[in-house]
Amino acid sequence: MKTRRVLAAYVLPVLLGAASAMFSLTASAENVLDKVMADKNLRVAIPVDYPPYGYVGASMEPEGIDVDVAKLIGQKLGVKVTLIPVTAPNRVPYLQTGKADMTISSLGKTAERAKVIDFSIAYAPFFDAVFGSSKQNITTFAQLAGQKVGVTRGSMEDQELTSQSPNAIPQRFEDNNSTVAAYLSGQTQFMAIGTPVAGAMMKKNPKLDLHMKVMLANSPCYVGMPKDQPQLVAKVNDIIRAAKADGTLDKLSEKWLGAPAGNLPE
Repeated sequence: MKTRRVLAAYVLPVLLGAASAMFSLTASAENVLDKVMADKNLRVAIPVDYPPYGYVGASMEPEGIDVDVAKLIGQKLGVKVTLIPVTAPNRVPYLQTGKADMTISSLGKTAERAKVIDFSIAYAPFFDAVFGSSKQNITTFAQLAGQKVGVTRGSMEDQELTSQSPNAIPQRFEDNNSTVAAYLSGQTQFMAIGTPVAGAMMKKNPKLDLHMKVMLANSPCYVGMPKDQPQLVAKVNDIIRAAKADGTLDKLSEKWLGAPAGNLPE
C-alpha cells in the first residue's frame, strides 16, 4: 500500500503536467484571426466609463476614440464588431479567458502585461499637455515663460509643468473643473490638463478654440491581443500603419482628443 501511494505521488503530477501541457498547446494552437474571419465577428473589449476613449453617449451607445478604432479594424477585416464593455481591472483577463479577441481600452504597454498578452503598435496618444487658443503662437516650453497656466494642484500636470517650464506662472486650482472654468473665463491664458479632460471639452463644445501647444508627457495606447497570435498582431499592425499613413488616426485623434495623433511609436 505504501509503495502504491509513493508511486501515485510521483505519477499523478506527471500525468497532470502532461494534460496541462496538452491543454495549453491546444489553446495556443487556435488561430484567433482565422476564427474571427470564419465567424465574421470580431469581439472587442472596450471601456464605457472613460471619456473620450470609451463611454456611453447621448444615444445610449458606446462611443469614443477606442470605439472608432475598433470599428475601423472590423471594417478593414470585413467583419461585424461586437463591443464588450469592460473595466480597467478585467480588460486583460477577458483576453486570457477567451471572452474577447482583442481589447481597445486606452491600454498602455508595460513589461508585466507583455508577459501575458501581446500588443499592436500604438494607435492613439495619451498625453498631458498645455492647451490654449489657436491665436497663441506657443510651441516650446521656453515660450511659456511669464505666461499664466492653469493647472490642478498636486496633479501629474502640475509636477510636469513645474519641471519642464519653471519660468511659467502656474495658477493652481483645487480640481479639474476649477482649472477648466478659469481657462474658459479668461482667467488664465493656458491650461495644463490631460487628454481625457481636453477631449471631453471638445466633445461638449466642438467650436471651442482649444489646441495643444506643448506636450508634457505621452504614454500611447495599444491594442491588446491574446498571447502567441502573430497573425492577428500582424494584421492589426497593417491596419494601424495604413491608418497612420492616410491620416485617419490623426483625424480620429483630433475629433476625440483635440490634437493629432502625431508620431506614434511602433
